[in-house]
Amino acid sequence: MAPSDTRPHPLLLAAGSAAASQTGQLLQATDWSATALGPIERWPQSLRIAVSICLNSRFPMFVWWGPELVNIYNDAYIPVMGQRHPRGFGQPARATWHEIWDVLGPQQEAVMLRGEATWNERVLLVMERNGFPEPTYFTWSYSPIHREDGRIGGLFCACTEETAHVAAERERDELVESAQNAARTLQTWFDNAPGFVALLGGPDHVFEMVNKAYLQLVGHRDIVGKPMAEALPEVVAQGFDALLDEVFATGQPYFARAMRVRLQMEPGAPLVERFLDLVYQPVRETSGAVVGVFAQGHDVTEQVTASQALREADLRKDEFLATLAHELRNPLAPVRQAARLARIPELDEARREWALDVIERQVSRMTLLIDDLLDVSRISRGKLELRLTCVDLRQLVASMVETAAPGLQAKAHALQLRLPPGPVRVQADPVRLEQVVSNLLSNARKYTDPGGRIEVELTTHGHEAVLCVRDSGIGLSEGDRNRIFGMFSQVRSAIDRAEGGLGIGLALSRGLVHLHGGRIDVHSEGPGRGSEFVVRLPLQPDGAADTPVPLPESAPLPRGDGGELSLLLADDNLDALETLAMLLEAHGYVVHTAQDGEQALAKLRQLRPQVGILDIGMPGMNGYEVARRFRAAEPDAPVRLVALTGWGQAQDQARALNSGFDFHCTKPVDVHHLLELIQQAGTAVDRATG
Repeated sequence: MAPSDTRPHPLLLAAGSAAASQTGQLLQATDWSATALGPIERWPQSLRIAVSICLNSRFPMFVWWGPELVNIYNDAYIPVMGQRHPRGFGQPARATWHEIWDVLGPQQEAVMLRGEATWNERVLLVMERNGFPEPTYFTWSYSPIHREDGRIGGLFCACTEETAHVAAERERDELVESAQNAARTLQTWFDNAPGFVALLGGPDHVFEMVNKAYLQLVGHRDIVGKPMAEALPEVVAQGFDALLDEVFATGQPYFARAMRVRLQMEPGAPLVERFLDLVYQPVRETSGAVVGVFAQGHDVTEQVTASQALREADLRKDEFLATLAHELRNPLAPVRQAARLARIPELDEARREWALDVIERQVSRMTLLIDDLLDVSRISRGKLELRLTCVDLRQLVASMVETAAPGLQAKAHALQLRLPPGPVRVQADPVRLEQVVSNLLSNARKYTDPGGRIEVELTTHGHEAVLCVRDSGIGLSEGDRNRIFGMFSQVRSAIDRAEGGLGIGLALSRGLVHLHGGRIDVHSEGPGRGSEFVVRLPLQPDGAADTPVPLPESAPLPRGDGGELSLLLADDNLDALETLAMLLEAHGYVVHTAQDGEQALAKLRQLRPQVGILDIGMPGMNGYEVARRFRAAEPDAPVRLVALTGWGQAQDQARALNSGFDFHCTKPVDVHHLLELIQQAGTAVDRATG
C-alpha cells in the first residue's frame, strides 16, 4: 500500500511524536480505501478520536473497528505484536490472534454485541508472537466505541503485559518457599539433632532458633526472640553470658565437658542441677564478621550421676571390705587368745570354762555377721522366703527388750517401754521380726552415750501396728537420713566408737520390713539431737482364727543322751572333723569319721550307721555324689543323711534333698540344731527298723 501523502493526517496525528512514530507512519502509509474502514476522511468521528488517543499515547493500546475488527495499535503495543508487526497493522484481529481467539473472541462479542465492558487481570495467554508458543500474562480492558447514531462500531483496549512481573513474583515466591523449606528443614535437623541446639544472634545473644531438646533442657520456656539474659536469667550469674560474649568478641570457639549448670524448670521452683557437654561455635557472615553463636551439646547428667555413683559405690566397697576385715579380726583375736589360754596345763577349771565361753560367744558374733550378709543378698535377689504365721508383736517386742536389757544397763541407759494393753497381731515371720527389733535396739544402744535415754513404744493406728524406737544419741544430718538405709552405710561420727558393724543392719531391716508389706522411716532434728526409727506393719485382718505362736525359748544343751546311736562324720577339714566328733562323743554318740568322699561312701556301706553327717565340699567325691551313690546302691538302707555345708541358699538345700540327703545344716553349725536333727534322724531310723 503506497502512501497517498507523507504529511501527518490533520484529523488524527499532530505534528509531534505520534506522527513520527512507527505506527503513525504506518497509518499514513496505509491505503485505507482498500480496507473495510474506507478512507480516513469518511471515518466516523468516534473512530478518529479513538485512533488519535491510541496513537498519541505511550501506554499499550489498540482499536478494533467494524465487523472485521480491523486492528490499529500504537508503538507501545509493538512488543506485544512481536513478529506480527508490521503486517498485523490494519488487519482483522481474528487472523492476527488466532491461537488465543478462544479467550479473546467471547470477550469482544460481549463488547461488540452487548456493549459490555470487560476487565481481565493477569490472564495467561499462550502466544506465538515470536515464532514459538510462550506463556504470557496480560491485564486488559475492552470498552465499546459508539458511532454518532449510538450503535457500537468497535472497541478500545488498554493493556499491560505482566509476564515479567508474574515471572519475578513467581521467582520471589519460589525463593520464599525455598527459604521456608530450608528453614523447615533446618528446624527439622535441629529438632532431630542428637543433642540440644540453639542459634543466638548478635551481641545480645538473642535466641533465633532452638530445638526441642533445648526447650526440654530449660523447662519449655518461651525463649525464641529473647536475649539470653532475659530468657534464662539464672545462667547469667553462672558465667554463661560472659562465655558467649567472649566467643562473639574473639571468634574463638568454647568447649566444655560435664559443665555444671543450675536451671529453673518452673517459675518460682528451686534450681535443678544439670551437667552438660557444651560447644559454643562462632557464626560468621561472608565478610568474616561474627554475627552470632551456635550452641550445641548433650545433657550428660545421667552419665555424671552414674559415674559419681560408681565412685561412691567403689569407695563404699573399699570401706566395707575394711570394715569387714575389722569386724572379723575383732572376734578372731579373743578366739585365738582364749584358745591359747585354754591350752595352758596349769589353768584352773574356772578360767578354762571362761575361755571356752569367750570362744563360743565370739564365734556366735561372727556367725551373725555372715548371716546378715547372706540375708541382705537373698533380699536383694528376691530369694528370701518368710515363714509367716500370726505373731503377737507386743509379746515379741517385750521379749526383745528383755534380751537387750543387760546391754542397755551396762551403759546406764534409761529405758522406757510403752506397750498396748492387749495383743497386737500381725502376719509375720517371728525370727525375721526379731532381727528388725534387735537391730533397732542395738543401734540405739550403740549410738547413745552412757546415761542416755532410749524409748520403745508400740501402738496401733488404723490398720497398722506402729513401733517407735527413740534415742537421745548422736542424731542424724539430712544427708545421713537420706542414705542411712543404704548398703554398707554408717554415720561418720559413729565410726570411731568402740562398737562397729558392717553398716548393713538398717538395710537388712528395711528389706525385711518391706517383705512383710510394711515400711520403716527415720526422723532426727539433726546431729546430737537423737533419732527415731518408726516401723509400720499391717495388722492381722479381722476375723483371722490364727493364735499367736509363742516365742521359742532357748533349751539347754543336752548331754549324755545319745545312747548307742551310731554316727558317721565326714569332712576334709581335719580340725572341723575332730572337734565336732569329740563334741558329739561327749553327748553320748558313737562317732566314726572319714576324711574324703571315697572313705565316707565305703564306711556308709560297711558300718551302716543310723546317721551320716557329710560335708559337701570334699575332694575327689563331694558329698552330693556320696549321697547319690549310696542311695542308688542301698535304696532301702535305714540311714538318715545330713548335709553339713557352708552353702546355705535355698537352691543348695534343694540340691541336697534331690541328691538323697534327708536334712540340710549350714556351717558354722548350731549345736542345738544339729543335735535336734540327729535325734529326729535317730527316731526315724528306729521307726523304720522297728
